[in-house]
Amino acid sequence: MAKTDKKLPVGVDGFETLIRQNFYYLDKTGFISRLINWHGAVNLFTRPRRFGKTLNMSMLRAFFDIDTDSSLFDGLEISKEKEICEAFQGQYPVLFLSLKGIVGETFEDAMKALAQLISAECKRFSFLLESEKVNKYDKEYLEQLIQKKADIIEMRYAPAHLMRMLRDHYGKQVILLIDEYDVPLDKANTKGYYDQMVDFLRGFFGEAFKTNPDLYFAVVTGCLRISKESIFTGLNNLKVDTISDERYDEYFGFTDADVRKILEDYGLTGAYDVMKEWYDGYHFGSADVYCPWDVVSHCDSLLQKPNAKPKLYWDNTSSNELVKRFIELADATTRSELEELIAGGFIEKRLVENLTYGELEENRDNLWSVLYLTGYLTVDRRAEGRNGTTRLVIPNKEVREIFVNKIQKWFDETVIKNHQLGLYEKLWNRRAEDLCQSIRDILCDTISYHDYHENYYHALLVGLLLNGAYLVKSNYEMGAGRNDISIEDEKGRRAIIIEIKRSKEYDDLEKDSQEALRQIEDQEYAWSFRKKKYQVIAYGIAFAGKECYVKVRQL
Repeated sequence: MAKTDKKLPVGVDGFETLIRQNFYYLDKTGFISRLINWHGAVNLFTRPRRFGKTLNMSMLRAFFDIDTDSSLFDGLEISKEKEICEAFQGQYPVLFLSLKGIVGETFEDAMKALAQLISAECKRFSFLLESEKVNKYDKEYLEQLIQKKADIIEMRYAPAHLMRMLRDHYGKQVILLIDEYDVPLDKANTKGYYDQMVDFLRGFFGEAFKTNPDLYFAVVTGCLRISKESIFTGLNNLKVDTISDERYDEYFGFTDADVRKILEDYGLTGAYDVMKEWYDGYHFGSADVYCPWDVVSHCDSLLQKPNAKPKLYWDNTSSNELVKRFIELADATTRSELEELIAGGFIEKRLVENLTYGELEENRDNLWSVLYLTGYLTVDRRAEGRNGTTRLVIPNKEVREIFVNKIQKWFDETVIKNHQLGLYEKLWNRRAEDLCQSIRDILCDTISYHDYHENYYHALLVGLLLNGAYLVKSNYEMGAGRNDISIEDEKGRRAIIIEIKRSKEYDDLEKDSQEALRQIEDQEYAWSFRKKKYQVIAYGIAFAGKECYVKVRQL
């Protein structure tokens, strides 16, 4: 029996909206008092996506903002801290910018999105245009920002100037909140304007953070900790809290007690074991946490359909482009390690939590740090790594499914892309031994294939050879039967016919490949190509496990 009639906050990440519209809220307001007691001048929190960063930031704004409604916090944990509430609640002007929408195909597109964001935030402070405490030059500048007429240089200094205006008006320092600070960098790195974005953000953050007398303190969130040398150059007042730190560990994500409470409140206690198996397993500092997005989403599904199966909710909230790019750097060792993780094992790696985007792709070992920081891997608490390494595991069943269904697919696509051109060069030039070695390499590179049968080898080769430049046919009627694979180069007036055999023993490989060539001739598979006066190359390829043997003949 449900104990609450509150709506589940699926997709709701605004604290004020959540409270005012009667959404369910698991109290994380203890984060406020912890921050007040331990904050630095600039506080950077890095956590994976969908672990409550934006909701916590909107909660901070609702608490500190000078125009806040204190009733939003009635009955919540922070309301019991009377001294803190009297000294801090509603006492500061707050500037809040979320950079998650600052993306674009070009740097110019990203700047247009930023101009829109700055304009919207400046409109909240349009009363400054009438303030007698703000000078006329600043008012003209504010008008430019509101009307989106400011150039790139003017936008670069917008936070610092706006903070000065707010201090002039209120006579109080400003709290600055920057959410998802690294999203513009990720997109810029993908689209090729990373250096321009770094240069812009270095000034954008630098003027706001460095020795700014108008700043009380700042809170910044993101997925990755980007090194000082990239955008926080010269910033000596940065205090960083990552998923390895303990001070705020229970305030991002749901604890086991949180999950038990939400299930009890909605009469879903019978779903606890499934919830734990699929969405638990993350270790932040000393806390064991679940992904909040998954828990809330699955509870919502269960309320609609009591026998609803768990889904990959978290996987569908991001393009995963950063991880996808890393797959292209992977080698055979990386694939072997991923196979070990998927099987429920562990790997030991030396983690680097302070990276630049430029460094991410310089070293494939950085892949593991990125997978850890973005939530695909977590620390294995059962044992410590050796010699300064960290033991990493897949956190739960959802992420394991992502590895099996998506990351493995990306590996396979990468194998195809990397090998395809080389395969065709060897095929057309009748380099049988080199072709044989390439196919062996592909078989060794491919993840988790345990059933070696003729149809598998057939499908693998077809997938590898599909190419828009040639017409590739599988099991097509030719001559007196159906050949396995045919490749037609109409422009070059040439063709390839491939017949595949699966050998029972390794010693039979050469004999079976010769038999495959004989079948091509006996069944006259090249008949239609000969009719077109094509040059035809025949290949007999025999497989056994991850071994093969290739015979070639010019027909």
